[in-house]
Amino acid sequence: MLNWCPKWNTSFLTFRMVLEMPNNSDFLAINTLRALAMDAVCKAKEGHPGAPLGMAPMAYALFTTALRFNPKNPNWANRDRFVLSAGHASMLLYGVLHLTGYDLTITDLKQFRQYESRTPGHPEFGFTPGVEVTTGPLGQGFGNAVGLALGGSHLAARFNKPGHEVIDYTVFGICSDGDLQEGISHEAASFAGHLGLGNLVMLYDDNNIQLDGPTSWAFSEDITKRFEAYGWHVQSIKDGDTDLAGLENAIAVAKADSRPSLIRVHTTIGYGLPKAGTADVHGKAPSPAEVESAKQKLEYPNLEPFWVSPEGAQPWQEAGAKGGKLESDWNAQFAAYKTAFPDLAAELEGILNGTPVNVPLEVYPKYDPYGKPVRTRNASHDSINALMPVVPSLIGGSADLSGSNMTTFKGSGFIGTGDFAGRNIHYGVREHAMAAIANGLVRTGLRPFVSTFFTFSDYMKNSIRLSSLMGLPVIYVFTHDSIGVGTDGPTHQPVEHLAGLRAIPNLNVIRPSDANETSVAWKLALERTNGPTALVLSRQDIPVLTPNWEGTLKGGYIVQDSSGTPDVILIATGSEVGLAMDAQAKLLEQNVNARVVALPCWEIFDGQPLEYRESVLPSHIRARVGIEAAASFGWARYVGLDGKTVTLDRFGASAPDAEVFEKLGFNVDNVVKTVLEVIKR
Repeated sequence: MLNWCPKWNTSFLTFRMVLEMPNNSDFLAINTLRALAMDAVCKAKEGHPGAPLGMAPMAYALFTTALRFNPKNPNWANRDRFVLSAGHASMLLYGVLHLTGYDLTITDLKQFRQYESRTPGHPEFGFTPGVEVTTGPLGQGFGNAVGLALGGSHLAARFNKPGHEVIDYTVFGICSDGDLQEGISHEAASFAGHLGLGNLVMLYDDNNIQLDGPTSWAFSEDITKRFEAYGWHVQSIKDGDTDLAGLENAIAVAKADSRPSLIRVHTTIGYGLPKAGTADVHGKAPSPAEVESAKQKLEYPNLEPFWVSPEGAQPWQEAGAKGGKLESDWNAQFAAYKTAFPDLAAELEGILNGTPVNVPLEVYPKYDPYGKPVRTRNASHDSINALMPVVPSLIGGSADLSGSNMTTFKGSGFIGTGDFAGRNIHYGVREHAMAAIANGLVRTGLRPFVSTFFTFSDYMKNSIRLSSLMGLPVIYVFTHDSIGVGTDGPTHQPVEHLAGLRAIPNLNVIRPSDANETSVAWKLALERTNGPTALVLSRQDIPVLTPNWEGTLKGGYIVQDSSGTPDVILIATGSEVGLAMDAQAKLLEQNVNARVVALPCWEIFDGQPLEYRESVLPSHIRARVGIEAAASFGWARYVGLDGKTVTLDRFGASAPDAEVFEKLGFNVDNVVKTVLEVIKR
C-alpha cells in the first residue's frame, strides 16, 4: 500500500519503526548488532548494510534461543551449524560472533574488508572463528547447509544407539532472494526435500529488494508453494522486523518437524536507515550522518562509532556463555557412549576429528603390466571398493551416472528418504548442488567423493572453486575424459576442461596414464588434507604400463627413457602416454632418441624440488612435444618456445573413439611428424 507514494514512503517506514520498536533488552541487543554492522560498513566505505539490518532479529532469535554452540570451541563436534548463505550480509555474522564471545575483537570489526583481516567482505572459512563455510556466491551456502545436514543425518544413522544419541545437531541458515533465484538452490532444496532432512532449518529473508531494484522485476513465483512442493515444512512471519516472539516460536516449531523447514520472514532491508526499504541500501555504504540518523531512530544510546551497549551485549554474551556447559554435558554423554560402544566411538572420533587418511599402497589394487587393457574409470571403481572398508569416513555418489562413473560401493546401500545409513548417494541430475553439498559433507569430517562426466564439471565450477578456496579435501571423480567418449559426440567430449580446472589455485588435477596410476591417484587424493582433487578418468580401455609408484606420487616421472641422450622429450597424460610410447619406438627407427614422460598431475609435479624436476625434464633439452587430447592452453610451461603440442584446439566429433583419435591427429604418424618439425628448428 506504500508504493503508490514513493516521495514519503521512506519517511513513513521510519516513522513506523519508531512507533513499533519495543523499548526492551531484546531490541536493544538487536540494535547493538545493527549499530556494529552500520559502523563497520561505513568505516570501510563499502559493503552491504541493508541485509544485516533487516536480518538482525532473525540472528538474535537463532543465537539466543535455538543454537547450541560454544564460542570457546568453534569446532565442538555436536554444535548446531549456522550458514549465512546470503554472504554479502557478512557484518551480520561478524557482529554476532563478536557479541557472543568468539575470538573476534572490535579491532577485527574495524578492519572489515581490509587486506588480510579476519573480517573479509564475504565470510571465509579458516579466516574467522565461527564461520562454517565460505559463502557469498549466491546459493552456495544453501547447498553447503544441505551437505552439513546430510552429514549429520548420516553420522547419526550410523553411530547413534538407543540412549546414546551423540550426534543430533541442527543446521540453521539464512538465505536471500538472490539465493533462491540461483538454480543451485532449486537443486539443493529438491534434494533435501526428497530425503526428508529434518535437521535443516532455513530462514528466508524476504525483503522484496535486490541489487537492481524490487524483486518483482525478475522474481514472482510463490516461494511457499515451491518449497511445499519440494516436501519442506513452510511457515511465514509477516513482520520480521518486530515480531520476535513469532520468530522464536517458528524456529522451535521448525526444529521439531521431521521435514526440512523454510521460515519465510518478511523484513525491511536497511531497517533504520533513511532509505530503508529501497535498493539504495542493498550495497551502498551509509555516510556517517546516515548512520547517526539511523541510531537515533532506533533509539540507540550512543552515537559513537563501534560503541557497544553493555546492556545490549548482555543477552548475546549470556547465550555464548551457555556453550561451555552444553559441550561439557555432551562430553559426558560421549564418554558414556565410548564405554558402551568403544569400537564405534573410536571410528566416530576419527571421523569427527578429521583424522588424516593414510592407507598403505598394498591395499590399493594392482594390475599386471601389458596385460588386458583397463578403463581408468573401472580401476577407480576397484579403488573405491578396496578403500571403503578401511576408510570409515569415505562416502560418495554420482549425478545419476553411477553405472557409467563406476562409483558404487558394493558393501553398502544407498542413502534414501529417511534412511541415512548408506555410504552411496543418489544425487540425481543435480551436479551443481552435488558439489556444494560435498563441501558441506566434508565439513562434518566425512571424506566425500562426487562424480559425473568430465564435460559436466562446468556445472560444478563455482563449488569446485570454493572447495579450493576453503582448502577442503573433496574428491571429484570425472569420467569420460576426452574425445575417447566417441559417438556421443562433441557435446560430451571435454576439450577445454583440463585447462580450466588446472587454472584453479589449490586444486590438484590428476589424469592417470593407466590403471596402476589410478590407484596412486586415489592415494594422493585421500591423503590430501588441504585442498580438493579432481580425478580425470577414461571411458575407453588403456594399456597397463609398468608401474612407477614413486614417480606417480611425485606427479610426473620418466615412463621410458631413450637409449642415449634424448633428442626430444615426449610429455603426455592419460591415454596419450601409450601413444607417446608407440611414437618413441617409431622415432627410434629414424635414429631419434626420445624420452617419454608421464605428467599425471601438474600441480604435484610443480611442487617437487628443482633437482627432481630437472632430472625428469632437463632444461637444456629444449626439443619437447606435449601430447594430450585436450586444449593446448597451459602446455607452454612444459614445452617452452621451442616445443610444440599434439593437442586439440577445436571441438571433437561424433564417431567411434578410435576413429575420432585418428582423424583428429592423435596417432603415431602425427606425433612423429611433430617431433621432426621440432628437431629441425
